[in-house]
Amino acid sequence: MTYQLRVLVADEQAGVRYALRTLLQLAQELQAQVIGEAADAAALKEQLDTRQPDMLLLDGQLPGLDSIAWLRSAYPALRIIVLSVRGETRQTALDAGADAFVYKGDPVERLIEAIHTARDFPPTPSCP
Repeated sequence: MTYQLRVLVADEQAGVRYALRTLLQLAQELQAQVIGEAADAAALKEQLDTRQPDMLLLDGQLPGLDSIAWLRSAYPALRIIVLSVRGETRQTALDAGADAFVYKGDPVERLIEAIHTARDFPPTPSCP
């Protein structure tokens, strides 16, 4: 059974948010819809509370975001894919409960694969 995946995109850069939104529109096999965008942690929390997405595409250095672990504990059912240009962010993000990590320079297919994988499996619990 397939359903429309409700995705929130959180990145400081408007161009990155636009690119992600466009990718999700073009990748019809994902059956995903961007339901909101955020440029900082305050807007992210507001969007999470009002829109209640299934998945979050999150910039690993989103302004004002203190902890991915906080996101995982506050929104346990949310699938979280962290995107970053910084390689050292990968293990920290995964240890904090991100379901996947994708380098912003990776091919588009890597992000599509991460979305498919995160969609099909339960969210990753954060470590204590």
